[in-house]
Amino acid sequence: MFRFLSWLRRRSNPGAQATPPDQQVTVQLADGQLAHGRVVERGSDGEGAGGPYHPTIVMVGDPAGPGPQYRRRRWHQFIPRWAKVAIVIAIVLLFFRRIAAWAVLAALSATLHLFGVTAQLPHVSFGWPWSSTGTTTTNTLVGPIVLQKIEGIDKPALGTENFNFVFTRKVTKNLGFLPCWYSATFYAVGRASATVDLNPGPSWWKPSTGHYQLRVLSQPAGSIPGKLAITMALPLPQLPQSVHDVSVDNTLSSPVSTNHSWTYPGLACGALIQPQFSPSVLYAQAQTEAYTQATTLPSVTKPLVAAAEKEATTIIRDNFVTPTVGALHYTVSAFSIRWVPPAG
Repeated sequence: MFRFLSWLRRRSNPGAQATPPDQQVTVQLADGQLAHGRVVERGSDGEGAGGPYHPTIVMVGDPAGPGPQYRRRRWHQFIPRWAKVAIVIAIVLLFFRRIAAWAVLAALSATLHLFGVTAQLPHVSFGWPWSSTGTTTTNTLVGPIVLQKIEGIDKPALGTENFNFVFTRKVTKNLGFLPCWYSATFYAVGRASATVDLNPGPSWWKPSTGHYQLRVLSQPAGSIPGKLAITMALPLPQLPQSVHDVSVDNTLSSPVSTNHSWTYPGLACGALIQPQFSPSVLYAQAQTEAYTQATTLPSVTKPLVAAAEKEATTIIRDNFVTPTVGALHYTVSAFSIRWVPPAG
């Protein structure tokens, strides 16, 4: 229909001439873009064949065709690159805010603990954004963190006890058929320690051994901390291993009685036996006696072992476990250590 109307216009205007095929024009499309087209017909304004011509039909070509181009810029192209990077980082931190806050507080707590500073930090539980609560993840992380602190203990626990005892020093030098002897009984105070190995080695803490168990009794809820129950196993306390592991307080040692043969202090035996004992001889004998009692006498060994167990429990619970779980917003409601023979 369009071509038919064009044909009628040409018939009514015989002065019209064909437009050169290379004449180009620029038009604005409906969407606002500028495109280049080719004029296929011109018509006179009625003032003669030599009058001005006006384009009547324009065949629009590809907007990407020859000639000056115009690209419409999108809104995001006006935003600087640094602003785009900052926006992306902010969105990531907002999405993973629980993990970021948990990591920052954990690092701060470890730093404060390293310098011996005890502080009650805000609690943020670990959790992925797509999980409603961090219960499973938190339960999994609390156990290894506490165990890592326990494995870092680098000193033994000593349970020290004082005990008193008496010992006798006797010297015998018979003069022919004459029995000559002299003895003195002394009171002494000994001191010994039982040792607990708080760091038995990585193999001791393997899950298959069952030497370490941590149970989460309740999760933190707002300002209310969660509750934990911890059960551990450690090697039995070790009693003194040599006579040098005990000591005797000579200042508290004194003779309590003396005894001698019927011939003493007769002239013969009195000249042969010297009843005065040197301090070095008395100390050596008292130390040997103290070591024997500290390793064999139940009235001494039992208090020693009990003191060592108490000291080990206090060191682990108060110096390592409690500060660690406190930084994670937990409290230890039950803590116990069972004593087992050392491996091997």
